[in-house]
Amino acid sequence: MSKLSRGLFTGAFLAVICLAVAAFMSTPTSAPAQPPATEQAAEPAAPEGQSYTGSKQCSSCHFKQYMSWKKSKHATDAFGKLAEKYKTDATCLPCHTTGYGQATGFKDAATTPNLAGTTCEACHGPGTEHEKICKEYANKKKLTAEEEKKARDSIYKILPGNVCSRCHASQGHKDHPKYDKE
Repeated sequence: MSKLSRGLFTGAFLAVICLAVAAFMSTPTSAPAQPPATEQAAEPAAPEGQSYTGSKQCSSCHFKQYMSWKKSKHATDAFGKLAEKYKTDATCLPCHTTGYGQATGFKDAATTPNLAGTTCEACHGPGTEHEKICKEYANKKKLTAEEEKKARDSIYKILPGNVCSRCHASQGHKDHPKYDKE
């Protein structure tokens, strides 16, 4: 390839790169791109300012799910098998209780026993608004689509931010803190 051909090729290549960069830079970033038609829209955020209620409140409407959870390690081992000296350890409590560090979350086993362990609200978020809204439907066997949406939008199906990996170290790419099993 001659010097002239290489120069033209290099110039054309640089021009294409510059045009691509200019096109990218001129694309407005304030308007979000529309998701592809096959993607599902993001779940709406649950209402702000809710309080934790405890899993027994959840059981009044979600009894089957509650009974399944009650037999799980989230219910039995998360706090129950935690060595006594760790039941007040701030590095352990975020994973072994519900809502620790939040205004209405777990404080200690004596004052907030309903939030000891990994309860429903550890995955779904605080539920006072959900409970309030759903009380309206307590005597109904079948909800309308509008009622279902109202109930659904009052609590998360699952908290955003990969809530499971916050505690499950192998998925969260972090080491579990050192501890004595006694």
